[in-house]
Formats: sequence, structure tokens, C-alpha cells
Amino acid sequence: MAPAITTLAADAPELSAANTGFMLICSALVMLMTPALAFFYGGMVRVKSTLNMLMMSFISLGIVTILWVLYGFSIAFGTDSGSIVGWSSEYVGLSGIGITELWDGYTIPVYVFAVFQLMFAIITPALISGALADRVKFTAWALFITLWVTVVYFPVAHWVWGAGGWLFELGVIDFAGGTAVHINAGAAALGVILVIGKRVGFKKDPMRPHSLPLVMLGAGLLWFGWFGFNAGSWLGNDDGVGAVMFVNTQVATAAAMLAWLLYEKIRHGSFTTLGAASGAVAGLVAITPSGGSCSPLGAIAIGAVAGLVCAMAVGLKYKFGYDDSLDVVGVHLVGGVIGSLLVGFFATGGVQSDAKGLFYGGGLDQLGKQAIGVFAVLAYSLIASALLALIIDKTMGMRVSEDDEVSGIDQVEHAETAYDFSGAGGGASSRSTAVLAPAAPETKKVDA
Repeated sequence: MAPAITTLAADAPELSAANTGFMLICSALVMLMTPALAFFYGGMVRVKSTLNMLMMSFISLGIVTILWVLYGFSIAFGTDSGSIVGWSSEYVGLSGIGITELWDGYTIPVYVFAVFQLMFAIITPALISGALADRVKFTAWALFITLWVTVVYFPVAHWVWGAGGWLFELGVIDFAGGTAVHINAGAAALGVILVIGKRVGFKKDPMRPHSLPLVMLGAGLLWFGWFGFNAGSWLGNDDGVGAVMFVNTQVATAAAMLAWLLYEKIRHGSFTTLGAASGAVAGLVAITPSGGSCSPLGAIAIGAVAGLVCAMAVGLKYKFGYDDSLDVVGVHLVGGVIGSLLVGFFATGGVQSDAKGLFYGGGLDQLGKQAIGVFAVLAYSLIASALLALIIDKTMGMRVSEDDEVSGIDQVEHAETAYDFSGAGGGASSRSTAVLAPAAPETKKVDA
């Protein structure tokens, strides 16, 4: 994310129609990523959980949007208070902002910056949902999102990107969300699943993706939307940094997909579509914090490392016994850690900032800063998320009953089914047909 800039009155920027239009397009691209994530996750679950998985992403569009307008933008990007949170009364309700008022030192309106950042706030809790597939009450999930963005995401966004935030002031580089988005969501996912436990039949029953075409569609739309996510985070492209980030996003994603597929072929003997989709997402995650500081060759290396390590990491849940349903920990937490730390090796000092990594003569200084950012966000999100999940679980209950989980969470929580082969409808009157939908042919999942 581009740093805040202080300018003298004589050098005050003027509104740029080009940058404003560019950022509105980028905002729309990032918004598309949440429905794309819903498709990506929705195809990976069993038929009986498809709609619930879709809704766990879509509900974030509603809840987080309202909270962001009411107070989220103020906490994340208001005037700093103790390097922990921000607060500006004119940002509450977005009611005190002039329509032509520019964001601090930039050529885009505050409203445009606010809506761009809103889309980041929406997708971050949606990322968590993939770890909780099949077993969480929808009302409990909605409450968790409300509490989590308030207690975790909004403050962490201020730490990382808000002027005066302690990680911002330390000099941690996070171009578009390796810490604030991916490590934050991945650590939260781990914290919640340690509280709510495993799915019924974990490591015993087949839990194959029911629709790999949906998975590939979601991954493709995520890849497309990610150009807005990454390139837009420089808040304009007057100096070419956003263009470099655009190129590095494509390069790293390609390298990660190929590395994941190579690992699959060597380890399991097949190139799978699920592996291609997962590898692409791993590359997108890893380049998010690092792509504004490295060269395209560095992006290839970062993507390849992420693809390989994340492919190995998704199997850790079977070794350690935590049920991360759709590999949020293995891809987003691990990928975010890799991308954030590799800034300390591959930063060239010639793109986003003059900070150099170890491979470019910068020593260990930047790597140390990156490590502080990584583990601070990881620890805070893990602990806070586990506590929030525990409070909800002890009060209203976080999980559906075992019988409801086995029969299908779509029917129980939404009174609908994803597929109805007996008629045109998909509502409660045709519930019984959902469980008869044929399962997809078995697809080998990495380290499953």
C-alpha cells in the first residue's frame, strides 16, 4: 500500500481524472474477488455444503460494508492514537468528507480511497470461511465477522498502512496485504478451527471437491481481480510502480502454479486441476506483499518458492490433526509469511522504496523488520480470533449439531439446495433431491 505523503500547500496535488478512474476500476475488480472466492471455495466442498460456502463469502459483502462506513474506515485510517488504532470523527459514517477532498498527498478523492480499502476489508474475513466449511452456524459466522473485523482487521490495517501505525512507522513493507490480509486471515482461521474442532468424518470419509469447474472458474476470477488488488494499491500509476506490480503479479502466479504442479507430479504422479488452481492462488498471495519491491526475476523466485512450500504445507493438517477444510492455513497463512519474509531477500531498492534486501546488499535489516510484522500480526490474530470463537461458542454455540452436519448444512441453515435435478426450483420443497446429486469423480488432493 502506498505510504501517506505530507505535502506543502504549494505542492498540494490536484485531482487526477485518470488516477480516479483507474482506482474506481481497481475497486470494482477487488469487489469481484469476493464472489470469485465464493465460487473457488464453493466448488471445493461437498454438494450438501455448496450454498453455505457461497453465503459465507457473500454475507461479508453486507456486514463489512456497513461497519466500514459506520466506524471501520475511521479506525483503520483515521488520525493515529498510540500507534495502535486511528480515529477521525469526520470519517464516522463518511459524513464529514467533501466530495472533492483528496486523500492525503494523492490525486484521488478520499471517497475513492475509502471504497478501495473497503473491498480489502470485505474479502479478508471471507478468506477465513474456507477453513470452517461444513460445520458453522450461519448466525454465529455473521456475528464472528462483525466482531473480528472490529477487533482484529480494522486495527491491524492501521498498524500496517495507517499513518502512525507502529508497523508502518517501523518500515515493514506490505504492498497490498501479505500481513494485513493473508497472514491475518490465515492465523484467524487456525485460531477458530482449534476452538470448534474437526468435521464429522475428518480423515475417515471422502471429502472431495464436488465441482472442479467451479474451482477453476473461481481461481480464474481471483487471478483477474488480483490485478486490481495489487496494482491498485499504489493508488495511481504516475511513476510506473503500479505497472511493475501488475507484471510481477502475473509472473509470480505463473511460477507458483508450475511449481505446485511439478511437486504434485513428482509426489503423486498427476497434474491436477485443483493443484493448478491452488498453486495460482499461492502465488497471488505471496506476491501481494512483495511485488512492489522486487524485479520480475525476483517475482519468479518468490512465486516458485510459494508454490512449492504451500503444496507441502497443505498436508500438515493431517500430520497435526487440525481440520483446515479448504487449506486456508496452508495457502494464505504460509503464502503470506513466505511473501512477506522474502521482501527481506529480494527487495531491489529501486521500485517501491529504497529499502534493499539481503541479495541486493541490504543486509538483514529489512528481513528483521519483515519478521516483526509477520509474527506480530500472526500472534495477535491467532489469539484474538480464538478468543472470539470461544466466546461465541460458549454463548450461542458456533457449530451446527452432528446430525445437521451429516444431513447437510445447506438444508439446515438456508432451506435450499445447490442442485435440483427434479424440477426448476432449488428451494425448500425440493430439499430431498440435493443429497441424491452425483458426486464428482475422485480427485487426488495434495497430501490428502
